[in-house]
Amino acid sequence: MLALNNIEVVYDGVILVLRGVSLSAGEGHITALLGANGAGKTTTLKAVSGLLRTERGEVTKGNVELDGERLDRLLPHDVVQRGVVQVFEGRRVFENLTVDENLIAGAHSRRDRAAIRDGIDRVYASFPMLKERRHSSAGFLSGGEQQMLVIGRALMSNPKVILLDEPSLGLAPMLVEEIFSVIKRLKDEQKLTVLLVEQNAALALDIADHGYVMENGRIVLEGPAASLRQNSDIKEFYLGLNEAGARKSYRDGKHYRRRKRWLS
Repeated sequence: MLALNNIEVVYDGVILVLRGVSLSAGEGHITALLGANGAGKTTTLKAVSGLLRTERGEVTKGNVELDGERLDRLLPHDVVQRGVVQVFEGRRVFENLTVDENLIAGAHSRRDRAAIRDGIDRVYASFPMLKERRHSSAGFLSGGEQQMLVIGRALMSNPKVILLDEPSLGLAPMLVEEIFSVIKRLKDEQKLTVLLVEQNAALALDIADHGYVMENGRIVLEGPAASLRQNSDIKEFYLGLNEAGARKSYRDGKHYRRRKRWLS
């Protein structure tokens, strides 16, 4: 299990971004972290992967653990060695390298060449489209193919936990559904633990086992994904549905109120 225990994150020694965040991602489950831009979701992932230091941030209170072992004091490459890998938003491929070379780069923490070849075969089995483009430069792939590639590259480190940051960002709806179906299949087939940061709450809760809602650096609501899908506040604020379950219109905007019953 991946667990964040009452962590606070401060940037530049003065800017408090996360305020006592506690959450857990169960082994072999998909856990969704929902929230608006600026809520602190990406900072939460970086607190796990050890990348806060690159932005002059640090965990000042609490701790991050994987199976009881602390991660928050480790350097990023040591976190990868422990089995945790982060996939950034924005499809950050190595554009001048081929698909094959991108995947090999993802295996930098491994030394067994046979295992690396086996890892590449497994990625291509999960993403057949990438196999067809294996000798193409990654910069010439479509947005959907690049998203498949960065997920495949992360899998090359043979992780226990994968942190996904906005995998739907900038993709056409059909490609988003395909990416999410692959994420679910990887969880089912490879027993991966997935912590998914996503603004598309409907899709995230469709594949997640458990979910958290974050606002202003705090967790304000949590529960099983099926329960969150039925929560009236989630429907209104994140799914865009009114109390009758119909899609809200722009004319409803002037009546919009954040009741925030979850804070009471």
